[in-house]
Amino acid sequence: MSDPHHTPLATTQQEDENAPPEETAGFLPIETNWFDRLFISVVLWIALSLFWFRFLEPAGLSIWIANAIAVVMAFIIIRKG
Repeated sequence: MSDPHHTPLATTQQEDENAPPEETAGFLPIETNWFDRLFISVVLWIALSLFWFRFLEPAGLSIWIANAIAVVMAFIIIRKG
């Protein structure tokens, strides 16, 4: 059934150049783009701020500490997420 003279078509360099770039997998369990990761970071910043206002600021810890933590988390999520 198979033809011994049949050779498969070779892929050309042009086809490889037009292929979509391979995305690296981040640590987030969903497929995201940079805007999705920015949105996730903002939601986490708001949640952290609310938690901080309720439980830690009455103990004397400044909200600026929470903001610094949120900025570091946002940088990590946007770059590596």
